[in-house]
Amino acid sequence: MKVRIHISLKPGVLDPQGRAVHHALEGLGFSGVDDVRVGRTVELDVADSTNDEALGEMCEKLLANTVIENYRIEKVA
Repeated sequence: MKVRIHISLKPGVLDPQGRAVHHALEGLGFSGVDDVRVGRTVELDVADSTNDEALGEMCEKLLANTVIENYRIEKVA
């Protein structure tokens, strides 16, 4: 089974990478972009028997820093 873990900064956490992308977009002449937040995606191929609890534990222990990041698990068909 293929699983995607979408990881993003929690609201209120400063995002210097997003700020740099926003500045670059403005420098390239793109207007109308109010804010940019940069996150990441981790793709896993796991056994079909891997349950939601195990996936959550992977995120909590390694994949996401839950102090400053949120994550969302997506099972890909």
